[in-house]
Parts: sequence; structure tokens; C-alpha cells
Amino acid sequence: MRILLINGPNLNFLGIRDRETYGSTDYNGLLSMLHEYALKKDISLSCFQSNHEGEIIDRIQTAYFDGTDGIVINPGAYAHYSYAIRDALDSYHTIPKIEVHISDISKRDEFRRVSVTAPVCEGMISGEGLNGYIMAMDKISDILKNH
Repeated sequence: MRILLINGPNLNFLGIRDRETYGSTDYNGLLSMLHEYALKKDISLSCFQSNHEGEIIDRIQTAYFDGTDGIVINPGAYAHYSYAIRDALDSYHTIPKIEVHISDISKRDEFRRVSVTAPVCEGMISGEGLNGYIMAMDKISDILKNH
């Protein structure tokens, strides 16, 4: 099973930016944790991070052609206003998509409480810390096994 992880803007600054909200594990620590988990679950995990909206859209579109079975996406702040990323995620329905947010967006600033991208995903995990990524991979696995 091939899962693509897409991380949006500022997630490469994990462990540096707002440690109270996002924790002290850095981005490489997150990737190591996820690759280790994927190996145990026989998942081929491909990771992509960009601070640029167009690059994220390009990677979502490439997933349609490259054998990706599922997408875990943390669009970062783009979740709250990027209809372009929403449209890219909604372009095809053959690949399940789960949105992840490290913090609980329902308890954050007013502008962060609504995700425009989540409605075109099969689910959203919010407020589970870095473990939310593992939960999302499990959810993708469950969806694929039941189809």
C-alpha cells in the first residue's frame, strides 16, 4: 500500500515554531516516527512538504498517476482558505484522503476553526498531536481494506 503524506506551510518548522501548540519534536523526528510505523504496517510512505500552494496542488495531482493509494494531508494554514487545494483534493475520488491537524483547530483562533479542505476528504483528525498522522494512516488502511 502506497500512502502519500503532504505537509503544508511551516510544518518543516516543527520543534521550532510554537512549541506549546505543536510540541518539541522536530520535522525530521516526525518523519522518522512515521517511516518506522509505516515499515511495521507494510506501508510504503512517501513524504512531501512545501510552503507553496502551487507545489502542493502539483503533488496532489501527480498522486493520481503515480500509484498512490491514499493521501494523508496536513495543509497547515491553507486548510482555512485554499479553495485551490480543496479543488485539487476533490478532483478525483479514487484515492482516499484524510486531513490531519496537530492541534485541535476547533479550540484555536476563530479563523482556524473552519477547514475548507476537510469536506472533500474522507475524514479529519484534529488535536491528537503527532499521533494524528498515525491515526490517519490507519484510517487510510481501513478504507482501502474495506473497498
